[in-house]
Amino acid sequence: MSEPEDGGFDVDDWARLVPFTGALATLADVRARKAIFALGDTEGGRVLDMPLPQPVIWWSDDGEQAAVAVQAEVHQTDDETMEVLGLILPDGAGAVALLEDVDLVDDTDPEWRRMVAEAVGDETGEED
Repeated sequence: MSEPEDGGFDVDDWARLVPFTGALATLADVRARKAIFALGDTEGGRVLDMPLPQPVIWWSDDGEQAAVAVQAEVHQTDDETMEVLGLILPDGAGAVALLEDVDLVDDTDPEWRRMVAEAVGDETGEED
């Protein structure tokens, strides 16, 4: 089982992660560890209406990773609209991803569960 005090999660306790909802995050929210990101150089930002926390499979540059989305915002730049998610990885690290780079999954998804278990090192009986 992961160590909750470090902010990580496992397949059984991910739902305890506290989402940042109801407002756009500020730098103060990020510093207070209430939010994953704050975007200040965009226009027309708004909260993205979706259920949080939300298990996801993130297609990052390092390959696919299990994560939980805890923050969701829409931001407009001069030439594009970005739907941005704040993610927490099983080890407690934070990451930022575009909604288009994740698959929303249920916590019963076998691939998500496998990736979480491998990331936290439980349920395999193996030591790192």
